[in-house]
Amino acid sequence: MKKRIMIMSATIIGVLAVIIVAASFYFYNVAIARADKDFLNGNPDLEANANIDNPFADSKDWWARQSFEEWSLASDDGLKLHAYYLPAETATDKTAIIAHGYSGHSEQMSAFAQMYHENMGYNVLIPDARGHGKSEGDYIGFGWPERKDYVKWIDLVIQHTEKEEDAQIVLHGVSMGAATVMMTSGEALPTQVKAIIEDCGYTSVTDELRYQLKRMYKLPSFPLLQSTSLLTKIRAGYSFGEASALEQVKKSTTPMLFIHGSGDLFVPAEMVYELYDNGPEHKKLFIVPGAGHGMARQFDPEGYDREVTEFIGTYVQ
Repeated sequence: MKKRIMIMSATIIGVLAVIIVAASFYFYNVAIARADKDFLNGNPDLEANANIDNPFADSKDWWARQSFEEWSLASDDGLKLHAYYLPAETATDKTAIIAHGYSGHSEQMSAFAQMYHENMGYNVLIPDARGHGKSEGDYIGFGWPERKDYVKWIDLVIQHTEKEEDAQIVLHGVSMGAATVMMTSGEALPTQVKAIIEDCGYTSVTDELRYQLKRMYKLPSFPLLQSTSLLTKIRAGYSFGEASALEQVKKSTTPMLFIHGSGDLFVPAEMVYELYDNGPEHKKLFIVPGAGHGMARQFDPEGYDREVTEFIGTYVQ
């Protein structure tokens, strides 16, 4: 009888292990592997405010009219990364590096590129994150490996400036791009990086995926989050636990503007308060009432541009 119970228990454990491994591969392919993210289509959490007018609808036409330079660099792990660069109409040492969101690409940041280029007279550099657009890579890093890529983009911009010591750089990211610039902020950045704008970024990959497992799949985080993290470490070289924007902003000394819509259901708005509370000494918080995920500027264009311009103006000469 005892032997039978042991065999039955071992069988159950084995079956559960197979299920967990299979589920881990499934969620890795859904969330981490480079692929079309069809599960985002029709996601109600991403459709908040979708019915409001888009004052930046013509930015795609603006993008198409520009004569971008195409830049590239090699990442520390040998990937060829791509970016678009657009010099300002009048020569300047000011450059905005703009980071797009999850499953996106550089052109989706056309409205922000136009804001910096036309309204503020900046050079703009818009990279395709690894695993996105024209950049190589077969996985999404949620901002963690990308932080080192952005340090390289920063160095490239500095080298491109006529007098390197005069370069003034602003980082601006939305969603995963916001997490990317926050994670970058905790690295040893050159003094030429003057300010960082993060718009609707998450505290950590663990926190965001735990939230989405519950929100989208009605599943507890344990043990799927841990097993998928282990698989990600094996296949992509990073674990969810280490990929923390929160821990990086704690180390940051770069002035930072934190932006979030109070109606964000994809990256819950409460995350921004924890990030802000733990952010660098020089910082500001801008909450857009009712705005959904990534919709803060579209929801309140005048307020958004004013806050960004005033914040940057304090630190960029």
